[in-house]
Amino acid sequence: MDLGLQGRWALVCAASRGLGKACAAALVREGVHVVVTARGADALEATAAGLRAANPGVEVRAVAGDITTPAGRAAALAACPQVDILVTNAGGPPPGDFRDWDRDAWIAALDANMLTPIELMKATVDAMAERGFGRVVNITSGAVKAPIDILGLSNGARTGLTGFVAGLARQPRLASRNVTINNLLPGPFETDRLRATMAGLVQKSGRPLDDVLAERRAQNPTRRFGAPDEFGALCAFVCSVHAGYLTGQNLLIDGGAYPGTF
Repeated sequence: MDLGLQGRWALVCAASRGLGKACAAALVREGVHVVVTARGADALEATAAGLRAANPGVEVRAVAGDITTPAGRAAALAACPQVDILVTNAGGPPPGDFRDWDRDAWIAALDANMLTPIELMKATVDAMAERGFGRVVNITSGAVKAPIDILGLSNGARTGLTGFVAGLARQPRLASRNVTINNLLPGPFETDRLRATMAGLVQKSGRPLDDVLAERRAQNPTRRFGAPDEFGALCAFVCSVHAGYLTGQNLLIDGGAYPGTF
């Protein structure tokens, strides 16, 4: 299927590894020029080199910096001639007990996982509407539907973003101009983030990490974790010309782990 994205420009955040990298790779395969951002310059440059090798016909620009800061956002946006596709993403806040989190911990979580995506949308969606095309994909978490007790910071911040998007995506000035805004809710994927989260369970239980991971795989209906490439492919489709009637949605990709009907 031709996704109709050849020659578009995308800004993909936290793209040096994991799900952000997978989204950037899927878009590059479709002929999209990308600006990728992340804090770690070395890992980001390695990712950018791999993306260029995967499709020499597209331009890949790497901007190292902290997307959760005004300076980081400004640098990333300045590197992108026009943002046709915006993929927001940021490393999740640490797991723990809410009794141990002070105001600074909450503000950091909100800055990274709620306010930064909002600021990036504020900077891009009106220009998308003027051009008659735009796609915003926010990478949130399956915890928006099924909260994970040790991820309270993430549960709170990402749910706040979800509520904001529910209203913004339905504004006629955007939706009628072919600008869609959707959230992708990953369940357990083979990423560094998953291992970091499981490490918290290892500390509590005293069990080996491999045993904890094997148990978690066995709990999923598919008996496995998701592959990042699967997530990237869904992101690319949601960004495609075929998904213009899909907006304001929360798309859960978790191997069937969420047990609800809705």
